[in-house]
Order: sequence, then C-alpha cells, then structure tokens
Amino acid sequence: QFIFNMEMAEAEAPMVGGQGLSLMGPTVLIHGTDEQKERLLAPTLRGEMLWSQGFSEPGAGSDLASLQTRAVRDGDEYIINGQKMWTSTAHKSNWLFGMFRTDPDAPKHRGISFMVMPQTNNGISVRPIISMGFEHATNETFFEDVRVPANNVIGEVNRGWYVGMTLLDFERSNIAGAVETRRRLRSLIDYLDTDEGRLRAQDRGQRARALIADRWIESEVLFNFSFRIISMQASGLVPNYEASTSKIFSSELSQRTANTGMKTFGLYANIWDRGHELTPLDARFTQLYVHSVVFTIFGGSNEIQRNIIATRGLALPRS
Repeated sequence: QFIFNMEMAEAEAPMVGGQGLSLMGPTVLIHGTDEQKERLLAPTLRGEMLWSQGFSEPGAGSDLASLQTRAVRDGDEYIINGQKMWTSTAHKSNWLFGMFRTDPDAPKHRGISFMVMPQTNNGISVRPIISMGFEHATNETFFEDVRVPANNVIGEVNRGWYVGMTLLDFERSNIAGAVETRRRLRSLIDYLDTDEGRLRAQDRGQRARALIADRWIESEVLFNFSFRIISMQASGLVPNYEASTSKIFSSELSQRTANTGMKTFGLYANIWDRGHELTPLDARFTQLYVHSVVFTIFGGSNEIQRNIIATRGLALPRS
C-alpha cells in the first residue's frame, strides 16, 4: 500500500478511498468491534461510504479537547446538538466520523466519545467555507437533534479522545507530501532549463540554485521520516510523536518550497491566472504559496505537534 501510494502521488492521481481508506479504516481496525469492522470496512473499500471528519469546533481547534458539541444518551441512541468547523469534503461525503462530548462533568480529555453517522441523517446541515485561494475544500457542519445509534460509538464511551488521537496519527504519517515536494522541485528545475523559464527567472534563477538544492535535500529528509513511520506501522505499531515530527517538517517544507518558487520568478509570481501568457509554470508556486498558509494549522497546529514531541518523545514536563 505504501508503494502504491508513492506511485499514485508521483502520477498526480487522486488519493484512492479518501479519508475512509487512509484514516477511518485503520482506526476501526484498531478500536472497532468485529461487528463494526464488518459493517463499515467493506463499504468503505468499495467507495460506498465516503467519509468526512468532524473534530474542530469554533472554540476548539488546536485545543481540541475543549470541544462542546453534545451527545446525550436517549435509550439506544445519542442525540447530538452543536457545530463542527473545517469538516473537509463534507460536501462530497455521505458519512461522518467525529468526537462528541458525552460527559460534560468529566475532565476535558475524558467525557468524549468517537462516533460515526450517515450525513443523510435528519438534522445535519453543511455550509461551505471558501478559502483564501478560492477553493471549496472544507465546511461548517451543524447538528440539530441528530440521532445516532449507540452501536455507532467506536471504542469505549467517554474515551473517544484516544480513538481520535489514533486517527490523527494516521493523518500525520503520509508519503504523498515527500513525493509531491520532489515533483514540484523537479518541475521547477526542468522549467528553468527552458528558454521561457530563463526569461521569467532572469538572473534570479542562478541565485535560486542554493535554495532549490536545500529544498531537494529536505525532501529526502521527509522521505526518511515517511519510511520510519511505515516501518513502524508494518511492525504493528502506531506512530505518535514520530507522526508529529513528519507533520511539522512536511507542512513547513511545503511553505518553504512555495516561497522558493516565488523568489525564483520575482514579480511574475504575482500572476494568479494559470492560463495567462506571462504566468510561469501555470502559477503552481503562486497558488501553492497561498494554499500552504493553512498547512501548519490544520491536522493539529505545529505548536501542538511540538508539544507532543516534547512530552511524548523527549519526556519533558508539561510545564
């Protein structure tokens, strides 16, 4: 699967299975019951269940354990009310997984349960969020008296925080970022070797050589982070602070790569239109520069990742 994902990223093909295959499936394998595995995994593999993630809230982003969307037990069901933010692909999905507050009196990392539900459920509404790069990739999701069967809780009730952290460790441990960075750099090098590329870069192309070399070396480091993580997963381990290290390095490398491309093309890099006759490299570095602003924020901000590395990797005190 790791090799397949590498080849797919190299070919610029979309990720097969989306969040269901990369995040939800592995999490159900670890924390789900036999009945849940039978009910959820096969339809996810067939592409019948398309998943979105309901974690962050208006008052609970980096401090995710402060989430307040309530799930109240009512017989064999839970009734959910509240709001989730940044529910990526919710406008394209038909199922949602998320964390919900089931015990408001417990310490904030307790009292949270991990649940799954169909988005066709009455009471779920999705509102688009348009990014600064004019993309619709994520959404607000509202829950109004949404009923979810109790057997849709993954893992133990009130201990969903640990299920969610398992899922985030899978989110932070991917090979695609290393392949994508290498592909971007290769396209930049090849373009600078053309007449058009030399015209757009002028003498900046020569000055950018050291920056491009640094990014290439850093992409090799990212490959090795990914190899470490897949070796752990192949051994039956769940990466923890190792995934946080990879997430930090990958997100910041994407921003540095975009900045390198911008510096290489100078004022030409201000052209957003991919089809403009003066646009260098179909504006890929210009648009990456804008899109990558959020890379160090989503999936757990890099500040939070550094705390994870400090406490779980280096055994430093929390305060």
